[in-house]
Amino acid sequence: MELTTVLTPAEEGGYVAYNPETGTTSEGESIDEALANLKEATSLYLEEFPAGQRPPTSQSSIFHEP
Repeated sequence: MELTTVLTPAEEGGYVAYNPETGTTSEGESIDEALANLKEATSLYLEEFPAGQRPPTSQSSIFHEP
């Protein structure tokens, strides 16, 4: 399964990783750590809420500032 990841720098340092398909969010000191943490969080979410049993996720738009 292929899912989307949105990475943004965290204000306090490190990175925030977000998966819009599930609404899961995680963070890490490095990009690799943020991605690994998000992968774990998303896997746990998908185990808890198999396809057809997932609650709706909030829809949001992502804008990049120039």
